[in-house]
Amino acid sequence: MTDTIKSVVASIIWGFRDAVLGTRRVLNLDADLQVEETEKKSNEPLTTLARRRLEKNKHKDVVKEHVPRVTNRIFMCCAWNGGVCWLSIFVFHYMLLPCIYWFTELISGGSLTHGLVWSWLSPLLSWTFSALWVLPLFVLSKIINCFWFQDIADAAYLKMRGKPKSLTLSTFIADMLFSVTLQAFFLIQATMANSLPIYGVGQLVSVLHFCLLYSLYTFEYKWYNMGLEVHTRLSLIEVNWPYFVGFGLPMALATSLSSSTVISGCIFSILFPLFIISANDAQEPAQPFEFPLKLFTPVRVITNAVFHRSMTNKTRNPSGNQATPKRTPTHDAKTSR
Repeated sequence: MTDTIKSVVASIIWGFRDAVLGTRRVLNLDADLQVEETEKKSNEPLTTLARRRLEKNKHKDVVKEHVPRVTNRIFMCCAWNGGVCWLSIFVFHYMLLPCIYWFTELISGGSLTHGLVWSWLSPLLSWTFSALWVLPLFVLSKIINCFWFQDIADAAYLKMRGKPKSLTLSTFIADMLFSVTLQAFFLIQATMANSLPIYGVGQLVSVLHFCLLYSLYTFEYKWYNMGLEVHTRLSLIEVNWPYFVGFGLPMALATSLSSSTVISGCIFSILFPLFIISANDAQEPAQPFEFPLKLFTPVRVITNAVFHRSMTNKTRNPSGNQATPKRTPTHDAKTSR
């Protein structure tokens, strides 16, 4: 029992260390990529016309090389999520609302009715700000971040592990839909775990869920580029759960600093690109842990049932007879297990 606890703690520290120290790779990742591209271009044979074009556009290439791609994407993530989303919320709650409060108090002359007016005016302003600004901006940020995160993940994988495996469009869509649905169910499961009646246990189990979920978020880019199916990715998390608990712990702690979902989302979007690079650089355990932690099994069963039911309904013809079912990623995953 003591050896098992020591092994769990050691794996958690291992994952935590890889997550934090791996973020340093962003400092030299762009430089390494530029060196590789320069060497690749220098080794390619050039025709006379190509040499002339190269000399003509040489100054343009120099300017482009000074623009770091990964660093630029990370900077844009920080500027958008921190400078636009987070800063706008801070300005509204800590600068604009106090100014409106002071102005309305000045108009009312400090009468007793001012407290009554402010009791309904403040929630109205907050709700209007959230509905017309925060919510649309939050949704837009999620869409923009998806493209930026993918660019960062592809560049990091190309440098650290080579060319990613290409998958068909249908496989990509099926994988993405299944993964997003499963993660949504797992998020609900984590929220329900936080409601356990035993004091402290619910919070601990919820943090455990979020650590594994954040690790799945970050490693999913690398594993997808390696050609691993979604069920294989989940199995890797479950059989080495102490390591992935430690890897996702920094993000779980950072996003729990605020009770606001929007602010937590901004913190997540700022830190997430750094941990994508850490995941590509990390060397997860080769040997599985002594016993797996099947936290993804309930939501995997539910997601399989949802997709199996939806595919069954689609294969029904108008007369009510069932057509021959086509193989889907869900069926393939079941047979592989």
